[in-house]
Amino acid sequence: MKRILLLLLAAVTLAACSTSEEQLRKRAVELCQFIPDHDLSEGSEAYMTADFYAVLDTMFHMLPSHEAMDHEWLYYFVTGNGGTIADYEVEKVELTDATHAVATVNVRQLWEDGTEPDDAEIEVHRLYMELVEGHWLMSDFDEHKQDCINYIANNRKEQAVREAVSEYLVKEIGSHYAQGELCIPTLMMVASEDVDSAEARVWGDFWIYWYTLSGDTLKTVSGGNHSGCMTLRREQGTLQVTSFEQTTDGAGNEASARRIFGSHYDVYQNMHSNETVREAVRQEQLQDYVRLRHLNFKYYQDYGWPAVEIE
Repeated sequence: MKRILLLLLAAVTLAACSTSEEQLRKRAVELCQFIPDHDLSEGSEAYMTADFYAVLDTMFHMLPSHEAMDHEWLYYFVTGNGGTIADYEVEKVELTDATHAVATVNVRQLWEDGTEPDDAEIEVHRLYMELVEGHWLMSDFDEHKQDCINYIANNRKEQAVREAVSEYLVKEIGSHYAQGELCIPTLMMVASEDVDSAEARVWGDFWIYWYTLSGDTLKTVSGGNHSGCMTLRREQGTLQVTSFEQTTDGAGNEASARRIFGSHYDVYQNMHSNETVREAVRQEQLQDYVRLRHLNFKYYQDYGWPAVEIE
């Protein structure tokens, strides 16, 4: 009798495990529909652990868009770029403990009409799942969560530098220009040292612009270039610019730029001499300025030139 009971218990346990695996497979297929590509799908918060969603929300919505696009690989949790949709097939799901599982997912890219490209390849990915309050949620994908966390931390350091540089340019340099209603610098960073050090240097091609507000347009009042090297220190927990060595105007400009920028001179010169790049950076940074402050400006306009769309 005891042996029969043990056999019955084993059979029930196997059946329960089988049912559990099937449920996990079905849930993994559901979760695959919310794997981010270039953005978070609507309603994805309900299918992700809170910490994973918070990381992705920061990545996709709270960082400057052009900054994130410099590292576009973070946007591709599943490969494919325009014109294709991902087709997911859950190969297997393995429980790592009572509340964690890993699904092996085969992914092929299909055209938007559902047909398969001639050169379609199957890629294998890993979907990480966690049981939270009775629901299996996505907790990571291909172990990109830590990549995103690292990128966010580095970005916040960069943003702290940008904020310190911008504040200095507005207060110390912008005050000497004909003033409008908003002073918004354009920062073209050439190189920087580790800002975790007691003192750090930042080399850049910096531009000052003062604007007046006219309807949905920022109209330029004044502007000018200030290239050089700033020294930053952390004072009471905040980065502050303590000195700024600028290139000289006129005949001594090139010599001073070579001395100040040193090994970074070629990078600086390529930036400084390219008006197309400068205007693209200006447009991107104005877009971020307007978006982060929830302003309604759609254009900026230099005197005598057509208005340029910000977004």
